[in-house]
Amino acid sequence: MRISVIGTGYVGSVTGACLAETGYDVIFVDRNKKKLDLIKSGKSPIFEPGLEDLLQKNRKKISVTTDLRDAVANSAITFICVGTPPKRDGSSDLSQVKEVSRTIGKALRSIDRFHVIVTKSTVIPGTNENIVLPILEKESKKKAYADFGIASNPEFLKEGTAVDDFFHADRVVIGTNDPKTQEILETFYKPLNAPVFSTTLRIAEMIKYASNAFLATKISFANEIGNLCKDLGIDSYEVFEGVGLDERINPHFFRSGIGFGGSCFPKDVKALIAYADSKGVPSRILSAVMALNEDQPKRLVALLKKHIRLQGKTIGILGLSFKPDTDDIRESRAIPVIRHLRKAGASVIAYDPMAMENFRQVIPDITYADSASEVLSADAVLIVTEWKEFESLDYHGKLVIDGRRLEKAQKEAAVYEGVCW
Repeated sequence: MRISVIGTGYVGSVTGACLAETGYDVIFVDRNKKKLDLIKSGKSPIFEPGLEDLLQKNRKKISVTTDLRDAVANSAITFICVGTPPKRDGSSDLSQVKEVSRTIGKALRSIDRFHVIVTKSTVIPGTNENIVLPILEKESKKKAYADFGIASNPEFLKEGTAVDDFFHADRVVIGTNDPKTQEILETFYKPLNAPVFSTTLRIAEMIKYASNAFLATKISFANEIGNLCKDLGIDSYEVFEGVGLDERINPHFFRSGIGFGGSCFPKDVKALIAYADSKGVPSRILSAVMALNEDQPKRLVALLKKHIRLQGKTIGILGLSFKPDTDDIRESRAIPVIRHLRKAGASVIAYDPMAMENFRQVIPDITYADSASEVLSADAVLIVTEWKEFESLDYHGKLVIDGRRLEKAQKEAAVYEGVCW
């Protein structure tokens, strides 16, 4: 079976490469020819462990094109994997979803077989029914569920472990209002041997938001308790180790520190809040989750100020990506930390093994170190991302304020403080 994947960003690249490894022929579609050329040559357009190996291994199963209509015409299933970036009010910008839906609809006019359109892009409940489906019907002059199928198939991939997450999925969620489409997709995903949860379009869309909102809430909860633990002089990580033993709770995502970032949690929680507001439904918990997350990075700088006056000092930053094993800096906690430091009159020297080029696009006028050890020459060091290589540094004699709990820094630094421990 041949499938088409529209969008070669994080979701599209990983989805397409993993499905090729599963045995399907994959057509990658994108406007960005540079990205397509990389994929065609077996190289990854993003940094994600294991992804380039899959692209290289499956080059014979992979083709690329900028012609979306041709890709749809030559495939049985089309996956929509385009971005839904946040607007200023937090709501999702669906312009790319609408645009590709129009082109897919036009392509369907010349197809005389049942074609399935699957939305993997994260969209608010009702988007597929109220926006995507009507566009497809209008542009194709065909009827949904009779001439073509439509489904929501949200992704639950974690950056840094996405390939492993795909092949060892907790569940595959298939949302559709059509038994035929459901059967096609359930068969399609059988090679993964993962639990399949089939439901309606709207429920599938909401599962994605509810999942991310809950995980974000768990992190902010850990941070709120962690802030209290800090005041009490106790270690929040030991607290949550004990709490996580309760099988009703489990230990995952109880990582207190300077908060969450990335392309999913902040964007999705803000979008859910905006949607709730538009419906007149108070989102008190989620609003508090975001408020606390915005405050956490400030605590790192506040702890530093207890030890030195920042004016005229050089502060070292270890880590710029929002988490290790990715070059993604979207909503990275390093951004507000560095802005607060500079506002206080400090100079900044920073290092990250993968994300410095991306970070330069946001904050160009700081010093970027050639190595992690170079950062240690600063007047103080802030640990913002827990890259594994930072565990091998020599922290003896250093002033370290830690936002991610590196044990080696905790043991060796002359002066050490953790945000929540």
